[in-house]
Parts: sequence; C-alpha cells; structure tokens
Amino acid sequence: MRASAAPVAPSAGIPGVATGGPAPDLRLAGLAVAAWLTALAGLHLDARRTLLLAAGAAGVAGVAALHLFGFVGRPGPTVRRHGWVAVAILIGVVCGGAATSARLTVRDAGPLRVLVDERARVTAELVVRDDPRPVRGGIVGRPPTLLVPARLVTLTGPQGQRISLPARVLVLADDPAWRGLLPGQRLTADGRLAEPRGGDLTGAVLMAVGAPIRLGSPSALQRAAGRLRAGLQQACAPLPDDPGGLLPGLVVGDTSRLPDPVEEDFQATGMTHLNAVSGSNVAIVMGAVLLLARWARAGPALAVCFCGLALVGFVILVRPSPSVVRAATMGAIGLAALAAGRPRAAVPALAAAVAALVLVDPGLAGDPGFALSVLATGGLLLLAPSWRDGLRRRGVPTGAAEALAVPAAAQLACSPVIAGLTGTVSLVAVPANLLAVPAIAPATVLGVAAAVVSPIWPAGAETVAWLAHWPAWWLVLVARYGARLPAGNLPWPGGISGALLLTALTVALLLAARRPLVRRLVAVCAVAVVLGALPVRVIAPGWPPDGWVVTACAVGQGDTMLLPVRAGRAVVVDAGPDPAAADACLRRLGVRRVSLLVVSHFHVDHTGGVAGIFRGRPVDTVLVPQWPEPVAGRDLVRGTAAAYGTPVVAAAAGWRYRAGAVDLTVLGPPYPMRGTRSDPNNNSLVLLAMVDRVRILLTGDAEVEEQRALLERLPPDGLRADVLKVAHHGSAYQDPAFLDAVRPAVALVPVGAENSYGHPNEAVLARLARGGARVLRTDVGGDVAVVRSPRGLAVVSAGVDRVRPS
Repeated sequence: MRASAAPVAPSAGIPGVATGGPAPDLRLAGLAVAAWLTALAGLHLDARRTLLLAAGAAGVAGVAALHLFGFVGRPGPTVRRHGWVAVAILIGVVCGGAATSARLTVRDAGPLRVLVDERARVTAELVVRDDPRPVRGGIVGRPPTLLVPARLVTLTGPQGQRISLPARVLVLADDPAWRGLLPGQRLTADGRLAEPRGGDLTGAVLMAVGAPIRLGSPSALQRAAGRLRAGLQQACAPLPDDPGGLLPGLVVGDTSRLPDPVEEDFQATGMTHLNAVSGSNVAIVMGAVLLLARWARAGPALAVCFCGLALVGFVILVRPSPSVVRAATMGAIGLAALAAGRPRAAVPALAAAVAALVLVDPGLAGDPGFALSVLATGGLLLLAPSWRDGLRRRGVPTGAAEALAVPAAAQLACSPVIAGLTGTVSLVAVPANLLAVPAIAPATVLGVAAAVVSPIWPAGAETVAWLAHWPAWWLVLVARYGARLPAGNLPWPGGISGALLLTALTVALLLAARRPLVRRLVAVCAVAVVLGALPVRVIAPGWPPDGWVVTACAVGQGDTMLLPVRAGRAVVVDAGPDPAAADACLRRLGVRRVSLLVVSHFHVDHTGGVAGIFRGRPVDTVLVPQWPEPVAGRDLVRGTAAAYGTPVVAAAAGWRYRAGAVDLTVLGPPYPMRGTRSDPNNNSLVLLAMVDRVRILLTGDAEVEEQRALLERLPPDGLRADVLKVAHHGSAYQDPAFLDAVRPAVALVPVGAENSYGHPNEAVLARLARGGARVLRTDVGGDVAVVRSPRGLAVVSAGVDRVRPS
C-alpha cells in the first residue's frame, strides 16, 4: 500500500469483521503495540541506543517473570492477574528493539555513511524492491522524475573501494528507461549519493545518471504480473480519462494514468485508499470466492483452500512486493477467523500479524500506510460489531446497520493518523465512503477479471473493463462532489501533537459514550457544533479566502509567494529568511504539499527558510536558477532537497510547468547577466504564471539590468500582467519602462517592517499607484492574497503579526 492520508477502504462486507459475540481477546495486543512503538522509536535513534533499550526491557522482563513464578517474592492476586500482560509488553519491546537494531546497523554502516557524507559519485548494483513511481508534477516537455525503492548489493566508490551491504536505497532517476523496471530486477546504475531524510531504513539516496544496465530478468511471477497489469492498462485505454485512470488504481494500485484533479478529490474526501492496494482489495476478491464456495456448499476447509488460491493469484496480479504482502496479510485476517469458525480469534490474529510484520521489516513502523491498515482493520474488529448491533436494536435493518457501522468505525480509528498527516479532520469522509461502498466491489471484481482475461482475449478484456468503468465513474462523482462541499475538512493541529490530541479525545469519547446520558449529550453537542460552525465557515470562511490566485507571505525581509495548484497543494516561490515564518504561512494557507518550490536566486532572504517549506509536507520538485552564486545559498537549497529526496532542476528561459490551476513559464534571465550591480539579483528567475485566467509576474530581485534585457527580448505585451510582485522588495533599482510595460492592477511588495535597507522606495510605490495599481505591502498588511471574484480582482489581508527583522 502506498502511504497516503486516508484509511484503508472500509470493508465492502469483509466477512467476520462485523460479528457480535464474546469480548475480543486482547492478550497479544500489548506485545504487538510494544514491538511497533519500539521499532518506531528505533528508526529515529541509532543501533546502540535501540539495543540498550531492548536489553533494559529484557532485564526487567526477566525479573518480573521470576516474581510471577514465585522465585522472587510472592505476587498478590492483582499482580498475578495483570503481571503477564506487563511481561508481554516488555517482550514486545525486546523483540522490536532487537530487530530494529539489527537493521539500523546495516542502515548506518560506516563505509556507506562516509560515501554519503562525501556525496560521492558511485556505481551501484541494486535489486528493485517496488514499482518505480513518478513524482507528481507537470514539467512541460520533461520526463517525470521516478522514485525507485531498491536494495543495495554492491557499491563501488570513486577510489575503486567496493562495499557489499544489503542496505535500502532510494533511487531518483530522470531517464525513461527506469520506468519499465519490475520488482526483483537486478541492475547497475551510476549516480551521486545523497543523505536520506531519516525516520526509516533508507541508507542513502542515489541521484541516478543515465539509464540502468539490466542484469538478467525478474522472476517469472513478476513477469506474469507485469503482463497482466499491462493488459489491464490496455483494456482501460479506450475509456474516459477519469474512470479509465482510476480503474487500474482500484485493482492493482497503478495510478500512472490517474488525472491529478481526481487524485485531489479523492484526498479531500478521504477516499485515497481506493487508489492503493489495501486489505480491502484482498477481502473483496476473497469474499467473492468465499461466497461462491458457500453457495456451492463447500465446507470450511475447502473454502479456506479456495480463498488461499485466490489470495496467491491476487498477489501475483498486483505483484508480490512488500507492500502487497502486507495488504494481503491485513485483508486475510477476518476471513481466516471466519473460515476457522472462530471470529473471536481475529483480534489475536491481527496482533500476531502486526508483531510479525514489524519484526520482519521494522521500517513498517514508520509507514503511515501500515498504521492506517492496522487501525482500519482494528476498528472493523473492535468497534463495528457493537455499533452494528446497537443500530439493529434500534430498528435499523441489518444491511443498513453494517453499511453505516463499517465505514464509521474505520474512519474513527484512522482519524488521529490522518489528522496528524494532513492537519485536517474530514467531515465528508464517512458519508463519501458510505456512498462509495456499493461500487467498490463490482469495480474491483470486474477489473480483476479484465486483467486476467487480457493476455488471452484482449477484446473481451475491453468489454469487461467497459462494464467496470461504470461503478468507477460513480466513485469519481462521489469524490468530485464531496470535495466541493463547503467546510468538508476542518483544520486541526498537524504532526504528532495533533495525532495524540485527537487520539486522547477519541478514546475519551468512546469511554464516555458507554453511558446513555453522555451519549445523548455528545450527540446534542455534535449537532450544535455542526449547525453552528458550518454556516459561519460558509458565510465567513476566514483565511485563506475563497478564490485566491496568489498570496504574498509576511516572512520578514524576504520573499515567499504562493500560487494555488488545488486544495492543499501550491507552488511556492522563494522561502524567505526564516524557516519558522515560511512554515507558518504555508500552514495558515492549508498547504499540505508543495508541487514546485522555485528559488528565484540564492540570497539568504530567499533561501534561509527553505527547511520550513519542507517541514511536515512533501515537496515534489525544486526549481533553481542556473547562476550558482552565492554558494552558501545554493548549497543550502541543494542539501535540503537531497535530504528529502527531492529532485532539483536548473531552469533557463522558456522552461514551463503546469499543475492543476497553475501554468508557469520562466521568462528570464534571457541570458547570463555579468558585471552588473548585483549579478545574483540580475540572474533571478522571472516567472509569468497564469492562475484562473489571472496573469501574475514574479520578478525575484531582478534589477534594472535584467528588467531592460527582458524588455529588449520579449514582445511588447510579453510582460503585461494583472498582478506584479515588485522586484527586490520595492527597492529603487527599478526600470520605469519595465513597470509601464507590466501595467499591473495589483502590486505586491514583500518586505520586512522597519528594515535597514530603506525598502520599499516611496517613489517606486508612487509611480505604480499613478499607473493605476493597488499597492499592498506585507510589512503593513501581513499576508496579502489576491482574489478573483465575479467583479474582477480583489485583495484580502490576513492581518497576522508581521515578522520584524532581528
């Protein structure tokens, strides 16, 4: 499963998860949770500290066991009753710490670390671990950068030193030859090493140069999976773009043809899980097989055999990568318990599966997809049965009760992780997933059938895919209209603190809801909050304003400009001088992903805050000027991007980018500017962006020399714009003819309050005003947004405190 900010699909009738009966058996849960949390902590420590933690837990567990057996003291009834639970938790810490420590020893091996620190040019022999996936972004005329998870076999350094180490490596590759690789493929590649971002088992990032050299071929299973997946894509090719791109994602997690707007709608409605191979995919396929087996009156043992064959076949179809094996494990739990006739055993099976998976691959402990898989399955096992039975006692039909209880339980269990990842709490996720339930199973089953038929009967596969695209189209419509509901996602503190806060509130709510009076009080308060808050958010949505096309952030004496790609995603131009100020502005605007970070030039007032742009959010691509000075700023930007595995592109005039609502073109510098008053300033990237038919000119710190060069090289209307980001914080180094050529309706001046440079120049501001521009300064108005309304352009200020220079 891909890591995504959404729960695993609420079961479309996962057998065994909505059954009432005895209380769940939680004896193994403590061991599993302890192993998981210990592995997660170890990923952020080193091997030595993690091993010490495991050794300490082993000592305490030994003493506790001796006490429980009566060798040390005489335990009382309460200690005897709960002592073994504590021992199981300590054993989980021991196992998780030992397994993680062993993997960290490989990740942090000295010879590899030395080459990474030196950013050495190396030749690596690798084994591909998972499908190459493109970085989202629309660089026009340029192949997408591919992320290729791999395992290192050998590494040859610049001095010929040879390292044999099974470390994990993330490859960043631009060559299209990487796209067709299958998991299990052995290859060699040249490139430069970079520091990984940390928090997982990745030992290095390899910035690959050129095409890989293949060594042999993948296994027969991987080749068979490749043929089936290619056949499904071919069968979906004649379909409309939206359902045709979604169907392979529903069936095998292949989103290479999924349009960006559809993906954003699915994220906004908590349905992203449908685009990834999850336990629900496994459950749907196996559930269909189980229903057929029961219809044929097969016994439990025979039904288990049929389900096992279906599971193996499905894993082959979607490729036996680690993420797929994990999804198969999660999805098989409820079915195995039901087939064995012991639904109560499902929770111990889940705990055992979690512990086993974490011990085999401690890197899963930090994978959001794994957390969402486990929490969704746990919610279905622990919450859904009682909720369904409660609804049935109140007269709700069985089918409707299960349809309501299953998505609500999965969503509630996953909400803390989603809130931590996205900084939002979704109000539309449960109803959207409820509406999606009837279409998930038919789309998945028909899609699997189309893939299986495709190698032997392509025309038949196209027919089956055409049938499958109708339920897929329903899912597209649910996501599209759900994403457009006002106040569908409410803001929430992001990160670990936000996740823990929502976890505490959720647990408190579940415990308190056992009392009828509390349930009624909670229901009344919830309805009051919704009825009270939603109209306020619809009428006065606050910040950011609806329809904004560009925002100038108040980050002090520096630039940070934002262009909205779509909900939660933006293009950011420059990072300002301070990471905290840059991060705070993006959070105020609800930006959870940066499609493109543009650094106009490498002065510190445009690069100093780059770490804040990356803080808590992915950045797809970084665009930089070809002029390499100042070196300190260049190294800061490139080093930060490398640490997060983000590709860096040096752009020349004519470079173009499209993503969502943004169409951006680099206008300048038209040629390298040398011998000017400030060469870094006069080699700033000058961008012309089109957002919702509004032309926006972003000029970096371009001064008179670059402005005149642009006037000479561009056609008469080439600089015309509705909105101008005034160059160099409104300094006096402006060419009057340049300002006259732009003729903006709105002029934005990012500038620090009471700065020592005398910015902005009053004469420049007066000239813009005389030309009809409305001039807005961040040192006066804080964050300033330009909004497109039916009457034309308007401006809105956030009124936040300005950042003053130190």
